Amino acid sequence: MTARRTFLNQMLSGGIGLAGSAQPKTLPTIRLGDKRVTRLIVGNNPLQGFSHTSKRLDQLMNAYFTHERCVDFVLHCEEQGINTWQTVPGNKFRKVMRAVRERGSGMQFILLSTEMKFTGFDDPADPKPIAIVAQGVMVDQMMRAGQHDKIHDYVKRIRDAGFLAGISTHDPDHLSRIDGYGWENDFYMACFYNVYRPAEEITHKLADTPVGETYLASEPARMTARIRQVRKPCLGYKILAAGRVCESREAVQSAFQFAYANIKPSDAVIAGFYPVFHDEVAEGCEFARSFA
Repeated sequence: MTARRTFLNQMLSGGIGLAGSAQPKTLPTIRLGDKRVTRLIVGNNPLQGFSHTSKRLDQLMNAYFTHERCVDFVLHCEEQGINTWQTVPGNKFRKVMRAVRERGSGMQFILLSTEMKFTGFDDPADPKPIAIVAQGVMVDQMMRAGQHDKIHDYVKRIRDAGFLAGISTHDPDHLSRIDGYGWENDFYMACFYNVYRPAEEITHKLADTPVGETYLASEPARMTARIRQVRKPCLGYKILAAGRVCESREAVQSAFQFAYANIKPSDAVIAGFYPVFHDEVAEGCEFARSFA
């Protein structure tokens, strides 16, 4: 209890970091192009206030993750063995990455983007991602609209700019179809839950209209089956159903165990952490070392 209490007090005061820490820990890695990334990648949503639950929780996450706490959080992830952060464009992440670089961090990052006119980073002070990923909602909308060529063009622009290219999707059928096209992307991001299916499809499936996002218990098995069929590396995300399966340590452990047991050895998972009550980062890394 003393260690947990110390961590909580440090996080609430923005005090977790690498200064004075022990030798950094390690995690298993996979290869994305010419890069090595840990099989546990830290996600972005809590740091940006995207809870996928409610506006009130969004506000609480935003209030908690001040710039100082974001910097300490990223450094703590690195201390626990994570070497890659999946994030999104914006001033918040740029300021955090510049700050952690100034403190000696080697954290890599993967940028999830909807910017179809991407041309690169003009400011020399901007930290550069190792990869840029076509964002999942955008990809799924374009797939449903038959605009496959737009996705492919974006992938080619990313590659031409010198970055690894990824494609994200929430739909296992889209994952299979895109993989069949033989595009130049280096990897995929695959959501364990198809939370952005059209409203009429949800209503037909449930014979009712849900309030908020829909997470179905059968969906992780369906997506991971497709992940295993895809030869390129996949980064599985929302393995914790955006916090819906975090009611106990045992539930989180089970979700991590399922994820690693049902993806390929060349795949990794992305998990977001909101460590306001306990050290979720250390816990997630512990499970990754056990099951990855």
